[in-house]
Amino acid sequence: MCGIVGIVGRQDAAPLLVEGLRRLEYRGYDSAGIATLVEGRIERRRAEGKLVNLENLLKVQPLGGSTGIGHTRWATHGVPTERNAHPHATARVAVVHNGIIENFQELKAELTAAGQVFESDTDTEAVAQLIDYLLIQGFDPVEATDRALARLQGAFALGIIFAGRPEMMIAARQGSPLAIGYGDGEMYLGSDALALAPLTRRISYLDDGDRAVITATSASVCDRDGHPVEREVRQTNLSGALIGKGQHRHFMLKEIFEQPEVIGGTLKTMLNPAERTITLPYLPFDLAGIGRVRIIACGTSYYAAMVAKYWIEQLARVPVEVDIASEFRYRSPPLEQGGLAIFISQSGETADTLAALRHCRANGQHCLALVNVPESTIAREADGVLETLAGPEIGVASTKAFTTQLTVLACLAVALGRARGALDRAAEAEVCRALAEVPSRVADVLRDDSAIRAIAPSIAEARDVLYLGRGTGYPIALEGALKLKEVSYIHAEAYAAGELKHGPIALIDDSVPVIVICPSDHLYDKTASNVQEVVARGGRVIFLSDRHGIARLSAKVAATIELPEVASFVAPLLYAIPVQMLAYHVAVAKGTDVDQPRNLAKSVTVE
Repeated sequence: MCGIVGIVGRQDAAPLLVEGLRRLEYRGYDSAGIATLVEGRIERRRAEGKLVNLENLLKVQPLGGSTGIGHTRWATHGVPTERNAHPHATARVAVVHNGIIENFQELKAELTAAGQVFESDTDTEAVAQLIDYLLIQGFDPVEATDRALARLQGAFALGIIFAGRPEMMIAARQGSPLAIGYGDGEMYLGSDALALAPLTRRISYLDDGDRAVITATSASVCDRDGHPVEREVRQTNLSGALIGKGQHRHFMLKEIFEQPEVIGGTLKTMLNPAERTITLPYLPFDLAGIGRVRIIACGTSYYAAMVAKYWIEQLARVPVEVDIASEFRYRSPPLEQGGLAIFISQSGETADTLAALRHCRANGQHCLALVNVPESTIAREADGVLETLAGPEIGVASTKAFTTQLTVLACLAVALGRARGALDRAAEAEVCRALAEVPSRVADVLRDDSAIRAIAPSIAEARDVLYLGRGTGYPIALEGALKLKEVSYIHAEAYAAGELKHGPIALIDDSVPVIVICPSDHLYDKTASNVQEVVARGGRVIFLSDRHGIARLSAKVAATIELPEVASFVAPLLYAIPVQMLAYHVAVAKGTDVDQPRNLAKSVTVE
């Protein structure tokens, strides 16, 4: 969600801070600001709304100084105004913060009684005021910070600078991710490596409880007990050129069109097309001994997990439970020793999913991370990692991350089925053949979106939209409804098609478009019957199927979107594409902010 960037350097910090914040825009935000040390004084510039507003302010009121911190804020405590924007500062200290300080009210009351004057409605200001109070008491910056950290409850990533101390910055992490970048005579701080990519590829990640004192040439890290520790410096593969839109109007569209490449790249890490076999990266546990699987995720990743439930139960004959991460721990589920728990997160930093992983590890589960960021916290804390090679996904609405998650989960289902003896060699070869064709079939879908563009204006006028699907088409219907809500702000709901008669059919009239996911598989006839029921009640059906499926119902429906004929197992990968494209074109027709929809954050790093 919120983004942090910091610099202790030799050149003007402000332009570099703004560039770092621009690379963090994809995380979602509603205000932005920077603070630098100018002749030893803390100077700030903050603005409500998009980063361009901060840039315009800096043109009128420029900032010097080679040490500084910056922030993009996604409002939690306090409305998104300049007053509540980060950095929060006193005359002695400035702070940027991701996360939530749970005991800020208690701290605020205590500090107000002690004479500290608060200027915002945020939880973060309590951190700045607490450190300021301790500085007034005579503690040096490191001592004041350590004493303040000991008082904080909740999740936080902090970047802190001090008046009169341009040679240093302090960083601390508890729950929220934070990375340190190593440069040539300069050091950097960022919420993730992408923010620092134009500046350096040498990155280290702080662990929970770490506090670091950063100078222009080094970072001294202590753990939660105050013991000095070394954190590995890694070479990241991220490039400063990775966030361009290319020839596309929006990041979301660019990322939709990247799917043939990234699905193919992800497949290559596991699929041998000549032998038609799947080989997973090394896992520190035996798949043959897995008797139960639990998949835990949020949002779009949760829908990928729902598809995987069908796949794993079908191919491996292993029972699968799928949990929403934010609900999982609170129902205290029984966990059998030695079960497999899979955690899906694009960022690898999703707070609820990370908390669920820690709960499962404490209860004897094999923990497998499925992430797009191999250096992320979830990846580092899991027993094993399966990586999606989607590359940086900038659009808030997930597209290529979703389909690469499905790709990895499909390969995992095959590997699990083979390991347990539920899938014979011939069946594995057949599934692998179908998977090998997916990148080219996805390219076929993307080659001509004229039918989708033609439908979009009428959908844009709707107040409500329904999505229907059966089997693995049901999670794709859920994902389609979510995408439409996210980027166009149209209310959309998805139902398993068989549930139509159990209530949702009451919503059908000629003003409600009904989008139906219906490949020609063993469930086609059942879903076709539901389509007839919708049509009989005046419903306007947009029908997604292959040539044979459309031929049987085209006379009945309002519009069709034709997809290639593929094996039913891989159909979810293909049918995800048109629901993404439809949401995109509807959002463009409505004129919404496609890449940064209101109220949304790319990475949800607080509960």
